[in-house]
Amino acid sequence: MYFPLFLVQRRCNSYWEISLKFLHFSLQWKLYSSAYICALNVVKIHSRKSRMRNQEGNTSPYGRHRNDLEMGTSSTDFHDDDEVGSGPFDIVRTKSAPVDRLRRWRQAALVLNASRRFRYTLDLKKEEEKKELIAKIRAHAQVVRAAFRFQISRQDANVLETPEPLPRSTTTQVNNFDISMEELVSMTRENDLTFLKHIGGVKGVANKLKSNLEKGILGDETDLIDRNNAFGSNTYPRKKGRSFWNFLWEACKDTTLIILIVTAAASLALGIKTEGIKEGWYDGGSIAMAVLIVILFTAVSDYRQSLQFQNLNEEKQNIHMEVIRGGRRVNISIFDIAIGDVVPLKIGDQVPADGIVVSSHSLSIDESSMTGESKIVHKDSKAPFLMSGCKVADGYGTMLVTGVGINTEWGLLMSSISEDNGEETPLQVRLNGVTNLIGIVGLAVAIAVLIVLVARFFTGHTKNPNGTVQFKAGQTKVGEAIDGFIKIFTIAVTIVVVAVPEGLPLAVTLTLAYSMRKMMADKALVRRLSACETMGSATTICSDKTGTLTMNQMTVVKAYSCGNKIDPPDNKSLLPPNIISLLIESIAQNTTGSVFVPKSGGALEVSGSPTEKAILQWGVNLGMDFNAAKSKSMIIHAFPFNSEKKRGGVAVKLSDSEVNVHWKGAAEIVLASCTSYIDANDHVAPMDEDKLLAFKKAIEDMAASSLRCIAIAYRPYEMEKVPSGEEELSSWQLPEGDLILLAIVGIKDPCRPGVRDAVQFCINAGVKVRMVTGDNLQTARAIALECGILGSNTDATEPNLIDGKTFRDLSDTRRLEVADKISVMGRSSPNDKLLLVQALRKKGHVVAVTGDGTNDAPALHEADIGLAMGIQGTEVAKESSDIIILDDNFASVVKVVRWGRSVYANIQKFIQFQLTVNVAALIINVVSAVSSGNVPLNAVQLLWVNLIMDTLGALALATEPPTDHLMRRPPVGRREPLITNIMWRNLIIQALYQVTVLLVLNFGGTKILNLEHDTRDHAFKLKNTLIFNAFVLCQIFNEFNARKPDEINVWKGVTKNRLFMGIVGLTLVLQVIIITFLGKFTSTIRLSWKLWLVSIAIGAIRFVCHYLIILLTPKGLHVEYPLRTSYS
Repeated sequence: MYFPLFLVQRRCNSYWEISLKFLHFSLQWKLYSSAYICALNVVKIHSRKSRMRNQEGNTSPYGRHRNDLEMGTSSTDFHDDDEVGSGPFDIVRTKSAPVDRLRRWRQAALVLNASRRFRYTLDLKKEEEKKELIAKIRAHAQVVRAAFRFQISRQDANVLETPEPLPRSTTTQVNNFDISMEELVSMTRENDLTFLKHIGGVKGVANKLKSNLEKGILGDETDLIDRNNAFGSNTYPRKKGRSFWNFLWEACKDTTLIILIVTAAASLALGIKTEGIKEGWYDGGSIAMAVLIVILFTAVSDYRQSLQFQNLNEEKQNIHMEVIRGGRRVNISIFDIAIGDVVPLKIGDQVPADGIVVSSHSLSIDESSMTGESKIVHKDSKAPFLMSGCKVADGYGTMLVTGVGINTEWGLLMSSISEDNGEETPLQVRLNGVTNLIGIVGLAVAIAVLIVLVARFFTGHTKNPNGTVQFKAGQTKVGEAIDGFIKIFTIAVTIVVVAVPEGLPLAVTLTLAYSMRKMMADKALVRRLSACETMGSATTICSDKTGTLTMNQMTVVKAYSCGNKIDPPDNKSLLPPNIISLLIESIAQNTTGSVFVPKSGGALEVSGSPTEKAILQWGVNLGMDFNAAKSKSMIIHAFPFNSEKKRGGVAVKLSDSEVNVHWKGAAEIVLASCTSYIDANDHVAPMDEDKLLAFKKAIEDMAASSLRCIAIAYRPYEMEKVPSGEEELSSWQLPEGDLILLAIVGIKDPCRPGVRDAVQFCINAGVKVRMVTGDNLQTARAIALECGILGSNTDATEPNLIDGKTFRDLSDTRRLEVADKISVMGRSSPNDKLLLVQALRKKGHVVAVTGDGTNDAPALHEADIGLAMGIQGTEVAKESSDIIILDDNFASVVKVVRWGRSVYANIQKFIQFQLTVNVAALIINVVSAVSSGNVPLNAVQLLWVNLIMDTLGALALATEPPTDHLMRRPPVGRREPLITNIMWRNLIIQALYQVTVLLVLNFGGTKILNLEHDTRDHAFKLKNTLIFNAFVLCQIFNEFNARKPDEINVWKGVTKNRLFMGIVGLTLVLQVIIITFLGKFTSTIRLSWKLWLVSIAIGAIRFVCHYLIILLTPKGLHVEYPLRTSYS
């Protein structure tokens, strides 16, 4: 059956369009219409079931069955009371927040520029469109596959005559390849087994693609260019990011700025009419220019942010995978995969392209990303076709790539939807609430000022600087009256611009963008924005052991075999020949790793997981020839290593038709299944009680030395008992009992340098570190003592140290009591980790969890912050996580905590700074307007202040790097007020100082400055210029104070933040230029050096205020933890 490529590449408007097209082609291929109707019904039924499952929240194919014993007695349907608050802005956890809650806070917000305010939040409309598009593409996949399955079933029942295979050329020459791209795409997409068999199966396809199923393609530059030219690359066209002009246009949409432009235009027209073009354009023109400068600065700032997010998105999509090229396994980007590549697949991997199964061992694929169905599909020679974008749910195998990029359904899907940065963060939502409240107050103040000024103006109480009345009823011209009203209205609108802190929620995005970029340098890739700030609230970190606390560089350092210790572990002279042969057979076959021997004769290249590499290297040391050992026997069935069963096995068929079943896994678990062992005389001896105790003692001794203990065992099996049919074989359970122990090895994985300091750093910061590992409890205990998670041997008692099964078997109530006390959990399954996370969250903890396996996905998703490992982590784990730790190092996790606290602290600094400016500016203008009818800060000056306060202030304060001081504090509570007591104290005193000094200058400045003998106009302008200059310099000095709200030394580390110094310097330079050269636009005059010193002194006194505030504050106002060490 052939389904044309162009049909897939079109966006179908509905299921009916797909249906009609499919019906047309099905009739053309002599398929009965009933086949189509049946296929469509199957799709509808499956879609309905899928929607029901989605509604029930049971879509994860990796979740275990509800009745699984390892799930414990607690249900996983856990509801958090803290997820949803009472108010629209009270969303403390935006992870999987309901859409109606997200829509509700948007509707409640007072917004001046919606396109800018909501730019980095989730676009709810686009999200719905994306879901509809995905549903259409999935519908196409379902229709095709359902019809194909129906056709095959009818063929099997001999009801429907076999349709003629599509006439396809099998001798097509395309760039020296014997198969065309169209043939490959249609074969893979339509699951065309007939055509696959016709061209010789997977081996025939490989030959036509000039690939080798064992060694892969050559992979040199010429070969890759030829393949990309013939079949395309594994990339898809991405939608271009928005240009600078888009951001400029969005900045122009601010309601108040539009009003100011209109009033500026009106003022310009009236000014030119009344005063002539030479003098009349200044008032309106200066406002227009100020607005344009604000728009330009805003657009530049927003555009730079978008570029940072764009770079981070590209990094997130750049998955790295292993492929086999020239016989060796190499790690490449998913975008570099080419047609003909042979790709090893293991549990948790993403299928990187369309392809055909080469070999499989219990290989199961989750196709829900493409079909919407959470059903796991078994893949073998009967169902060999793989779809790009799907995940390996179980087993392992290899695939031959036959379709890449836009020629896959996944490529079409990804090219049709744009990458959306939009995502709410709790702090962003809360700041919108603060902005809403301040905005309402500011709007009320602006209206009050407007009413007062208009009333005073039209009643003749407003005077010009020279003392003349501005408006006289019946005498003042209409144009002059309108011009006067426009000036008053402009001031009121400008007050709204200053009062509504529109940039406050966007400051969160700015600091997050900055933090994400810096965290990349600290080996942490942020996938969810909210995780940055939530990490600052983390109260506990549940960390894996292997690779996170340890170096993940494993070597076999101890071995027990034949009932004795083998010292050194690779001493072949102490091992009988038969046991060496069986060990080599087991090591070579029961592995997902490989050993590559370079033709040049260089060092062997061992690949695989660290544990696999250690055991393979041990096998090589025992004399193993990897390729020869694999060729001597054939795997007939495999049980892949399972993190819950803690073991994996294979059944291999030898050349003489004998069958051996090999097992490898956690030492005490495999040992429990052993009934005999091979002794020093190379004979099978029964495992008596003494020998069992001796082996257990050996395991305990190795575990106490922080070694990972692995047992290797086997048993011969009768060929007659092995299932003969392929289906029966695929469901065959490998025999687990009556095993013969071959060896127990102890693998050393040393602790990472500095991990003890990192753990202590967390403890000092009030963050409890817990180790959750699948290793032996004694191994976990030894590593925990070495890392500092357990202080001493006296701490290594239950419940501080607990077994996963013990914890799992506790009742819900008892589990909650114990969870808080746990420091180390050994022999834990992924579901034990999930239960621990649920219990801790229910106790009120903000939980960060590390994970690397597919089965860790539920715990990573359930946690407040899921941290996946970048090196050892599977793609499933990474997709369920919020942050990827690129170097798998616990020290990087600690750095993430620092950055999380920095995000929160920077936002608080900016809030304090901005509200101080808001309060001071509003009070000064309101008091002046009510008392005298004039305001000392005019529209242009307020717009400049707004630029300092919003865009420049956010850039300066929101990009402060983290400091050790932040880690002396306890974690930030998610429901703690944004404006703390310390912030209120600083804000009120600093604003009060500004208001007092500047109002004194406003009302008594003429006398204080000895201006009684000057003209009124000059005295008025000089006084207001000094007020404006002093006000701006107060904000510059206040930026330094805001850096360290609760520290005396505000200069500490200031030179390290070049951006801060640059912005302060730029602000100062621009202020000098404004006062010195732009007086016509800002209604100011030049100041003498003495008045500049006065302005600087007024601003500098703020430092004195800050010092006094800190010194006079009671020491018990906030708690600090003693900092024992620095960790940056």
